[in-house]
Formats: sequence, C-alpha cells, structure tokens
Amino acid sequence: QVQLVESGGGLVQPGGSLRLSCAASGTIFSINPMGWYRQAPGKERELVAAQTITGSTNYADSVKGRFTISRDNAENTVHLQMGSLKPEDTAVYYCYAALKIGRFSRVNDYWGQGAQVTVSS
Repeated sequence: QVQLVESGGGLVQPGGSLRLSCAASGTIFSINPMGWYRQAPGKERELVAAQTITGSTNYADSVKGRFTISRDNAENTVHLQMGSLKPEDTAVYYCYAALKIGRFSRVNDYWGQGAQVTVSS
C-alpha cells in the first residue's frame, strides 16, 4: 500500500511564506511526476507545480516566480516553498504522485490528504 503524507500549511499573512512537504511511503518503484495541486472553495482542482524524476518542472502561471518545487527521488519526498503569498493562494493543497509499484506495473495516481493554506491579514 502507498501513502502520501503531507505536512506544513496553515495561516499566513499576505506577502508571507510557507513550506509544504510530502512523503510517499509503501511499495514504490518510481514516481514520475510528483507535485502539488490545489483546490479553492467553489473551484476545480488545479495544478500548482510538478517535477519529473529527471528534474524538469512545471508551474502554474499564477505561481511562477513565487513558488519553488523540489523533490528527493531517493527519499520519495517533494516540497513546495511558497513565497509572496496572496489571498488568492488560499486553498487546500494536495500532494500528487504518478507512481509505479513495480518495474512492469501500470502507473497509478495517488493523492495526499490535503493541507489547508490560508492567506489572510
């Protein structure tokens, strides 16, 4: 069984910073990509940032220059450093992993439980 466990998040003032972390555990052969989505009230879940196993990154336009994703392939962890936070960044942030449990297994999507990020003064 695979689990994604998130940590971090919370309440921060506009302009502040937060760091989210996610660790995948269980039977894991590879994760490609690994990243973060978010869902604000009344809105669809959207990609925030993702990183491939080779290090390529993809960011939502709304967070470019403010957020930085990083991952440790050996530890199966991914982090999201968020800076210059805005009220519109308020959402539940979900860790995401496209994961194989074996060399010849299919890729399945796994999600964390979600971490609330609230940007408010």
